Amino acid sequence: MNRLDWLRRFMATLFGFVLFGVAGLMFKIVLLPYTLRSTKGDIKRQLKARRLVGRIWKVFVCYTQISGVLDVKFDGLEKLGRPGQLVLANHPSLLDVVLLISHVSQLNCIVKKDLLNNPAMKSPILAAGYIPNEESMEMLDEVDAVLKSGQSLLIFPEGTRTKWDGKIKLHRGAVSMGLRSAMVITPVCIKISPPNFKKGQPWYKIPSRKVHYEITVGEDINPQDWLAEKPLPIAARRLNDYLQDFFTRNTI
Repeated sequence: MNRLDWLRRFMATLFGFVLFGVAGLMFKIVLLPYTLRSTKGDIKRQLKARRLVGRIWKVFVCYTQISGVLDVKFDGLEKLGRPGQLVLANHPSLLDVVLLISHVSQLNCIVKKDLLNNPAMKSPILAAGYIPNEESMEMLDEVDAVLKSGQSLLIFPEGTRTKWDGKIKLHRGAVSMGLRSAMVITPVCIKISPPNFKKGQPWYKIPSRKVHYEITVGEDINPQDWLAEKPLPIAARRLNDYLQDFFTRNTI
C-alpha cells in the first residue's frame, strides 16, 4: 500500500508540474491585454490581473489537494491584504508564493528577477506589477511607492528558500523597508512536513508521505513602536533578530 500511495503521488506531482507549465503558457493569452501595455502605475489594472492570477493558482492548489500531493491549513488569512501592510513570510518551499497569492490575490510581491526568464511566470509578473528583486535604489523607491499607495506587499526576507537544515536567516533589508515605508508589518509562518520542494531538489524526489502545510498569520508589528527610541539601523537589526527567532520557534 505504501508503494502504491507513493506511486500515485509521484504521478500526481508529475501531472501537477505539467499542468502548471502548460496552463502558464496558455494563461499568457488571457493576460495579453495586461502585458501588451505596461501596468506600471496603474493599480486598478494590476489588481484585475492579480485576481486572474490568484484564480488560476487557486485551481492549481485545489488540484494538489484533491490529488493527494499535499494539504494545507490556513489560520488568519483575513488579516492579510490591508493598505500599507508589509507581509514577511519564511520560505521553506517552491510553492509558498503560489499558496499565499492563490488565497490573497491582492498582494503585490517581490519576486526573483530570474523568473522573468520563465515562460510560465513572466506574464503573471508583468501583468500583476510584481517587483523583480534587483537590489537597487530604484527597487527601494518602488517598494516605498507601492506601500504608500495603499497596496499590501509580500516579501520573503530569507531571499531564497530555507536550506535542508531548516535554519532561517533573514536579510535585514526587508525589515528596513518595512520600518521605512509600511503602516504595519505582519509575519506569516509557513511550516511544512515533511520537507519538500526545496531549492535544488528534483521534482521526482517526493517524500514517503503526503506533504502538510500550516500557514499561520502572526500578530501585527507597529513600525513606530520599534522606531520610537532607536534610529532606523538599530531598530532594523533588533526587529530582524526578533523575527528570525519568531520564525525559527514556529517552524520546528
